[in-house]
Amino acid sequence: MQDFVYYNPMGLDFPLNEAIFVSKTIDETKGTNFLISNTSAVDSEINADEIDFYIKNSKDLISDKIKNVYKLYEIAAIRFDNAQDITYTQKVGNKILLIANKEDAENFFSYIKPNEFDMYQISEDIIKSIDGHIGNLTVIVDNDGKDVTLKVDQIVWFNVKEMGLKQSGSFDPTTSSIEEIIKILRKNIEEYEYKKITIYDETLCQYHERREEICIRCEDICPTSAIIKIEDKKHLEFSQIDCKGCGACISICPSGALDYAPMTRNSIYEIAQKFRNTIPLIVPNKMNISTLNIELKENVLPFKIDGEKFLHETSFLTILQESGSQVIFYTDFLSKGTKDSIRILNDIYEKKYGKKAIFVAMNEEELKEAMENADLIEGSHFSYNQIDERKREAFAVRLLGLVGNDDLGTVKTGEDIHYAKVNINQDNCTLCLACVGACNVDALKAYPEDNTLRLNPSICTGCGYCELSCPENDCLTIEQDIIELNPKWFFERVVAKDELFACVECGKEFATKKSIEKIANIMKPIFANDPLKQKTLYCCENCKPRVMFANNERKDK
Repeated sequence: MQDFVYYNPMGLDFPLNEAIFVSKTIDETKGTNFLISNTSAVDSEINADEIDFYIKNSKDLISDKIKNVYKLYEIAAIRFDNAQDITYTQKVGNKILLIANKEDAENFFSYIKPNEFDMYQISEDIIKSIDGHIGNLTVIVDNDGKDVTLKVDQIVWFNVKEMGLKQSGSFDPTTSSIEEIIKILRKNIEEYEYKKITIYDETLCQYHERREEICIRCEDICPTSAIIKIEDKKHLEFSQIDCKGCGACISICPSGALDYAPMTRNSIYEIAQKFRNTIPLIVPNKMNISTLNIELKENVLPFKIDGEKFLHETSFLTILQESGSQVIFYTDFLSKGTKDSIRILNDIYEKKYGKKAIFVAMNEEELKEAMENADLIEGSHFSYNQIDERKREAFAVRLLGLVGNDDLGTVKTGEDIHYAKVNINQDNCTLCLACVGACNVDALKAYPEDNTLRLNPSICTGCGYCELSCPENDCLTIEQDIIELNPKWFFERVVAKDELFACVECGKEFATKKSIEKIANIMKPIFANDPLKQKTLYCCENCKPRVMFANNERKDK
């Protein structure tokens, strides 16, 4: 295999790096397995159309173009090497359900061959439910008051309703054409391929096996049935075949339990390093850049991504700091999580540098304006090895690098990206550590060596499970949707401390003083007339029964 190929029948007016095979004819490319090409005309693993977009529009000097074209090939190779979007196949039969009125149905039948598909035709008003996925769809319909089950492989639905968009395998001819939909149906019967999109770490999930539902944002935001909650177990199930790959669940996940398989956090970090001292222009794959009539000013380099909705605050801050530049994001849609992340980072950058962090361009005119304004930000470059770091930890380290020794005040988070500060009333805390057991992101930790409870607010997700778990009154509260931009925010702080209580019989330290005092205050009135019972309140688990038996023997005598 040769890694890189550049094909252009018109040739180029400048040379490329010798590692790139340059061809003016398709015949020259045949017989070689290429990893990255600049066009879909050449058979390769990845077609990086951003290469031609850069060559056509960039105003960089020729010497810089030569370097940057090779860099774009390297970046595409990193995307390929780091991608974890495993490909699966699904067997699909030829049973097709057509949901259409009489006119649309007749029109559809005129385009297909006789007996090409095993067809069912119904009107949408009798549909009660749709379940399953492409190749295995179950449709319940009302037939004169009786439920009838239809088992089909694919659905063609003119002006499809929301019910038909939840599962994979539904296609609407009004969004393209009947001819295009029939091509898709035929291709799927030959072999339907889908990819793994979500990577899930249940140990970080704020829903998994919690006794109360405190977070289910990923399921709420998913436009299909790709994420389903199993309420009796408090588990999540992921249907990769139903996933549209948008990545909205990734950007909304507070703890980083979800990652985007086509472009993970590790991949973002490695690619971002290639953008040092350049202005990244982030472009989702779905955006057609080949027809863009726009001038890329010097030092602007396209940053191609797969989905448009998976970027979150850690992703953006990684790109911002590794490049040392403002960022342009060219997209026609912002997910809730991505939109909130951009707003938070823009607020932070305004406080630190007096400049916007991210320019969002949703059309060509806005892109031209962003191109004029975006630039490098002096002193904003910050780099550290964040490979395999969790989302919150990576963001905390990077944000501390930005804050330095300054006190920049506070920024508000939310509605969709949440940070928070846990406040502990030390007087009422008995160090039972229920809050530590409830926190699965390690924002709250116990230190037995000095009997302290400590908090790192910078990695708290604000889930509220610690507050629900705390057994004490007026002890633990959460200040939601806040980030304090000062150094103290990023380090563990002691929020509660106590001394150990020694058993009055053997001297063994077995509990905290506050917990013993709490229990004693509750039980003393009950044991008021029995000094030995009162004594047991201050005994360890070994001495308590001995004192009780001694008490009983005294009474017997």
